[in-house]
Amino acid sequence: MRTKHTNTANSYLSISFLSVAILLLHITIANGQTTDTNTYKISLKEAVEFAKLQNKLVQAATFEETAVSEDKEDVYKAVLPDVRVNGSYQRFSGLTLFNGGLSHANTTARKPTSNSAALGIEALFNIYGGGKQKALQREYTFREKLEQLNTKDQSGIIAYQTAAQYLELVRLNEQEKFILDQVKRATARAKDIHALYDNQKVTRSDVLRAAVNLSNVRLSLEQNENDIAIANQKLVVLMNVPDAIHIIPVDSAGMIKPDIHSLLPIADAAETSSYSILKAAKSVEIQQEKVKGVQSNHKPNLSFYSGYGINYPNYLFFPPVDQAYAIGFVGLKAQYSISSRYHNKSKIAAAKLRVKELELRQQAAADNVRSEAKAFYAKYAEALTRITVNEHSVEQTEVNYRIVNNKYLNQLALLTDLLDADNLYQESQFNLVKAQTEALVIYYRLLYTSGNL
Repeated sequence: MRTKHTNTANSYLSISFLSVAILLLHITIANGQTTDTNTYKISLKEAVEFAKLQNKLVQAATFEETAVSEDKEDVYKAVLPDVRVNGSYQRFSGLTLFNGGLSHANTTARKPTSNSAALGIEALFNIYGGGKQKALQREYTFREKLEQLNTKDQSGIIAYQTAAQYLELVRLNEQEKFILDQVKRATARAKDIHALYDNQKVTRSDVLRAAVNLSNVRLSLEQNENDIAIANQKLVVLMNVPDAIHIIPVDSAGMIKPDIHSLLPIADAAETSSYSILKAAKSVEIQQEKVKGVQSNHKPNLSFYSGYGINYPNYLFFPPVDQAYAIGFVGLKAQYSISSRYHNKSKIAAAKLRVKELELRQQAAADNVRSEAKAFYAKYAEALTRITVNEHSVEQTEVNYRIVNNKYLNQLALLTDLLDADNLYQESQFNLVKAQTEALVIYYRLLYTSGNL
């Protein structure tokens, strides 16, 4: 059994490690600080690691883990003797004696004295309890491991959510660059069309449509800026930093993606390493120990007990003597509940049925994780293919836009064709960034599902 000193030392080392990690991470962020004191540049990895340490839900899970560890220590200490000190003092009134009913009474002093006192110590030590204490100890050992898994699971969830939100911020920031480019194109196009209109080469309808298009693009820019602010707010909440902080992603959507073949071992091992499966296995072990604890109820209980005390006056003799005396004893106490033979039967059956239920839930969790891991692996491969397709689409739509733009300036194409080409080019850029960020979101989701985040 671990001592409290060992737990305290481990807790101290853990807290020290976390403090150093947070400090180093803070220095890393501070080094990337821009001229704005509330703006920080941070990478995807740094954001994830910071959130895993600082998020409020992760901290709450850590506190619960510590609380269960204390509960376990309390269960282990229950095997120690139960020692109690008792003390009492009484001052008695006079003794009233009645003769012939209540009509004749006389009062006399209580013999041998009007004072009474006792001071003693008692100890009780359980020698055998049918295995209940050992089952309870093992149960809380498994509970402690379950809470450790809960903390890791909560940390993994926050890590995945942080990565997804960070990548959303990356997508929106890169979209803003594309929209700004589109604003420049729309502004230049509006000027060119106005010049063509002045030379009577296009109708006023083209001038108006170009102006409307420019207004719509500017509206898209404003909408995207609002989306960036919202995404930033969600990210700072996950990282548990002040709302005034503005985060600028260092990584881009075009960052290097993990090779698809490197994810196959992770997907294959998900069935045994997933947090949900490990937690389900611990729940089964906890319930099995509960079964043993219930079964111990119809077994005998043997205890050693002793006591020693000083008493006044001496009632061991008759008549009582006005004197103090000290006496002690040691003994064995055996108990057996006959009624437990029929009271405990249904409890044992119910406990065993719950074991089977949890085993089925564990198997179902394994099936779900295996299915999810394979699905995410396939989706990641699909996302990589989509990135390649969209890269070609960006190149083709860009060339197409230039061709149609030149044709329109030479009055060989309609304005509708030019605006369609511009929108197609813009959409292909959006699709590329979306595909790049979605691939990484799927990657982080697979890491969480397999218990590696």
